[in-house]
Amino acid sequence: MTTYGFLLFTMTPPLIIALAVTVVLIALIIVMYFLGKKAQKKQEEQQQMMQSTKQYVTMLVIDKKKLAVTKSGLPQAVIDQTPKYLRWQKLPVVKAKVGPQIVTMIADDKIFADIPIKKEIKAGVSGLYIVDFKGAHGKLAAPEKKKKKGPAAWVEKLQEKAGAKPL
Repeated sequence: MTTYGFLLFTMTPPLIIALAVTVVLIALIIVMYFLGKKAQKKQEEQQQMMQSTKQYVTMLVIDKKKLAVTKSGLPQAVIDQTPKYLRWQKLPVVKAKVGPQIVTMIADDKIFADIPIKKEIKAGVSGLYIVDFKGAHGKLAAPEKKKKKGPAAWVEKLQEKAGAKPL
């Protein structure tokens, strides 16, 4: 056992290990915080750029699926530019007829569920990326909401009975 003059207790090996692990975890949390802020700032800049370069195009949506990048039917240049660790991840892919061409595009995750199939829409497109959309001929019917299961459904039922707003 080693005792140090500036400490009032003895430093045992398990205590030293626990302190070292705590210091490493705190350092890791600090690094992740700053990396997260940097990534968030970069994403906001990309979103602004995409919003500024979008153009509205009328298209007929043929199909939509979540597919891996390699199986999506996107151009080979897009697949080659995708980092290898992201190639297995599934993307929201929309197959649409734009003019005389059938094109495969990537949709934003936020709007993917709302895009109607076999309908004509006006989509805000930035490159191969669908940023937003609206109905080409009037309003689109609201898509059916999926029923929640488990605790989320119970909470929603209790909130309805109480007259509170759902989460």
